[in-house]
Amino acid sequence: MAVRAVRGAIQLDADDRDAIIEATAELVRAVLERNGLDPDDLISVVFTATPDLTAEFPAYAARAIGITDVPFLCATEIDVPGSMPRVVRLLAHVETGRSREELRHVYLRGAAALRTDLPR
Repeated sequence: MAVRAVRGAIQLDADDRDAIIEATAELVRAVLERNGLDPDDLISVVFTATPDLTAEFPAYAARAIGITDVPFLCATEIDVPGSMPRVVRLLAHVETGRSREELRHVYLRGAAALRTDLPR
């Protein structure tokens, strides 16, 4: 088993607590599903949110969907002028037998524009 990192991001329509919880849960589920991972495969997850998202911690959403024994960290994304607004990102460290090339990074909604190099 190797330790690998999987990236993901999702853009929200508004800085709203329910929107952050729903979108972050969607992102976490998609990262797990697209990579054939179970929550037990997670080592840790770092979440970032753009400075315009302050209504809730993204990690709360992962806890709300039942992932309660994985270390999570939330941070603010660098506020780069002109960057995409209202984005939650994640970097998940996982144990997997998959190679780096087999992992699928997940960019949802408007955040898909951040990584046009990835297959959809």
